[in-house]
Amino acid sequence: MEMLRRSSVFAAEVFDRSPTDKELVSQAKALCRDYIHSRLNRAGIGWSKPEHGLAASGGTLGEVSSVLLWLGDELEYLRPNVYRNVARQLNITVASESVVSDAFLAVAADIFSTERHVGVTWGKVVSLYAVAGGLAVDCVRHGHPAMVQTIVDCMGEFVRKSLTSWLRRRGGWVDVTKCVVNTDPSFHSHWLVCAVFAFGHYLKAIVLYLLRDK
Repeated sequence: MEMLRRSSVFAAEVFDRSPTDKELVSQAKALCRDYIHSRLNRAGIGWSKPEHGLAASGGTLGEVSSVLLWLGDELEYLRPNVYRNVARQLNITVASESVVSDAFLAVAADIFSTERHVGVTWGKVVSLYAVAGGLAVDCVRHGHPAMVQTIVDCMGEFVRKSLTSWLRRRGGWVDVTKCVVNTDPSFHSHWLVCAVFAFGHYLKAIVLYLLRDK
């Protein structure tokens, strides 16, 4: 836990300058850890939030985490059953680290596919975090809490391979806060459109995963 605390503090300290790829990945994992713990607590399955939870700790990374959680709430409210029972939807066992990793990374790749020229959006990013949270809840409920770190590591791996360039162009993770501080109604409408596209890509990702040869 001390190592996880130090990594979160490190991630929080780099927002005052342009982050490197390594720092963006570290932040992605810290945000994922915070998101998962929030969803585990909400599910009431006896998982205590870390002492140094980002959303409660303040600072820029804490603000980003709070926004990510809020957007996740909005996404899950629009489609309450989409991000629950993720393991059942994917028809996987959560007892195997390789199965959980493979499923998460496959779904992530399909969510961010560039079909229809949609590309990367914050709607897709939040959708992926919602998948991570839902899958983590399934793992803990079925007696495999160690899979939480597996999911966090997978998030870091995916961000490193697929999202760091996009994040750098937008100035880092702090860009997500524009989704809630912008008062232009058209901007909020754009977020909702991105969220709807994210639903479609996630559901398609589930279908593609189920059709794969395993």
